[in-house]
Amino acid sequence: MTAEATPALVEEREPAAGPRVRKGSAYPRYLAGKVAGAAVSLLAVLVTSFFLFRLIPGDPVKTMTGGRQVSAEQLAAYRREFGLDLPLWRQFTDYCGKALTGDFGTSYQFRSPVVDRITEALPNTLLLTGTAFVLYTALGIFLGTRSAWRRGTVGDRVNTGLALTLYSIPSFWLGLLLIIVLSVGIGPLPGMFPTGGMESGGKEGFAYVLDVAHHLVLPVVTLVAVEYGQTLLVTRSALLDEMGSDYLTTARAKGLRDDLVRRRHAVPNALLPTVTLIFINLGRTVAGVILVETVFSWPGLGGLFYQALSVPDLPLVQGLFFVFAAAVIVMNTLADLVYPLLDPRVAR
Repeated sequence: MTAEATPALVEEREPAAGPRVRKGSAYPRYLAGKVAGAAVSLLAVLVTSFFLFRLIPGDPVKTMTGGRQVSAEQLAAYRREFGLDLPLWRQFTDYCGKALTGDFGTSYQFRSPVVDRITEALPNTLLLTGTAFVLYTALGIFLGTRSAWRRGTVGDRVNTGLALTLYSIPSFWLGLLLIIVLSVGIGPLPGMFPTGGMESGGKEGFAYVLDVAHHLVLPVVTLVAVEYGQTLLVTRSALLDEMGSDYLTTARAKGLRDDLVRRRHAVPNALLPTVTLIFINLGRTVAGVILVETVFSWPGLGGLFYQALSVPDLPLVQGLFFVFAAAVIVMNTLADLVYPLLDPRVAR
């Protein structure tokens, strides 16, 4: 090759002049779009929570009187106390203004700030649903990967069949069944667990911890049995999509053991749909499971929401609804922000 030809080759290899996109500039735009979408969703929830629960039939003021004979003047005084005598548009503007500062008003039935009632019940819900979340997520991922890797075997068919069956069972029905069998006792089988509540009372220290754990068993078993199937099926499906990939064939050709191929290569690349589900379930952990908490009389946010609906205690219902929805929205947004870390193509 002559020296005269070298500059021409160099010129051909030089990129054309023009604007260049800086590396990583796509992620900030992606981040801003997701955060803005979450903020709009939260505002929509705030508006929806105000108007939705005013469609519930019943007069909360009359419900608060407990059926007692109350004069019209007393009812009017109650309505003035809680701002129910104001026009709807005025109630709405007052609610939005206070909610944006974290003030969801005063509960009708408890006569205390809604925020106080929520913060009091939140640890109980996190204990119940958080424990169940860790267990059914770990169980679902483990059984899902095993079923996919050994697809078509008896174990795979048993796992998927049991997961589908339990996932289709209503949680409240399964909870009632467990209470009948394991709490009340049936036939020669004695009752071994409490029928409800969080504690028996009168216990302190380690005895109190054991008492709470004893009350925790049945509601946690109910949630794990109903929820683990979804994680199992999503993990199994995602891993099956990866099974025929070329990089797995290459890994096997290099002499890696089948177990290492699964754990180091296949499972990490198949976790994107499972991560989505984990974040969604994590948001639901804050919300709790209303029916399960109600069936087992668990003093958490779910049971409090059911109790507030029966009045209806509008400030408490609105505050709880906003907290439930905000938890799901925030966790979905975090899942969207984690995606580019697992697969950079998402942010492009």
